[in-house]
Amino acid sequence: ALAKSKNCMACHAVDKKLVGPAYKDVAKKYAGDAKAADKLAEKIVKGGSGVWGAIPMPANTQVNAAEAKKLATWVLGLK
Repeated sequence: ALAKSKNCMACHAVDKKLVGPAYKDVAKKYAGDAKAADKLAEKIVKGGSGVWGAIPMPANTQVNAAEAKKLATWVLGLK
């Protein structure tokens, strides 16, 4: 519900690539990385580019740090 309310689902889906990678692919890529939730939370808020291709992820200023951490933890928990 949080991902939908913050517009994440406009560019991402759980199990297929849209504009950005599928959340399950993100979870696989960062599996076993103890710092992954913090890294992803920062990317959610500040944006990023180059990790998944040429299309950058814009900053999401409508998401606060706590929400970003919650979203990152949820994504990383997907199988």
